[in-house]
Amino acid sequence: PLHGQAIRQNALCLLLSGAALGFNWIFLFEAFRHTGIAVATLCYYMAPVFVILLSPLVLGERLTRRKIVCTLLAVLGAVCISGVFTGSRQDPRGIAFGLAAALLYCALILLSKRLRGLDTLETTFCQLCTAALVMLPYVLLGGHLHGPAPAPSTLFLLLVVGIVHTGLVYILFFSAVGRLPAQTTAVLSYVDPVTAILLATLFLHQPFGPAEACGTVLILGATLANELPGKKTAGACA
Repeated sequence: PLHGQAIRQNALCLLLSGAALGFNWIFLFEAFRHTGIAVATLCYYMAPVFVILLSPLVLGERLTRRKIVCTLLAVLGAVCISGVFTGSRQDPRGIAFGLAAALLYCALILLSKRLRGLDTLETTFCQLCTAALVMLPYVLLGGHLHGPAPAPSTLFLLLVVGIVHTGLVYILFFSAVGRLPAQTTAVLSYVDPVTAILLATLFLHQPFGPAEACGTVLILGATLANELPGKKTAGACA
């Protein structure tokens, strides 16, 4: 059962974090529309950079020399995947949407750290309900429901994405975060972008050259280095 008193005490953070989650999805899928999956995913994984930069202001954490170096390397990686060095620039709208999604995911993480007295299921339920309300105008007013009715296979895939890849995975991930060491969580989290990049390259044949590969190493390597032993606080991004 839901604990009404705990939900009321955390109402503001729940609403803000749920709204951040909803807008995060909107910007991420807009990034997929305007650029490749690999580039959009890598921009999205700039979220730890934003957490590093904002945590001293929001959480009172100390900004160490290693955090600063990792941040600079991740930013350099983002410049590499933008195509500046190769002349084959990516659509700036896709990169901007990906970075906006990363910033919103950062907000979700920071706000979730302020929640007290709620279990994972309660937090997930409240945040997903708020995110659904945020996305409703986007779906209704954005012209996404016009045209012929979707095929049954499309509806089935939508249900799988919504129930399994969103709801169930969201619960499993945030349940695991509290049970695993921070370094283990950080390492496992990088299965996500690496898998997305490999699948986009192998099955969708999206271009992924040396500059993008260099950017991948810089972004994922810098973020992972920030989570190596010696860091006292928990990892920031999934």
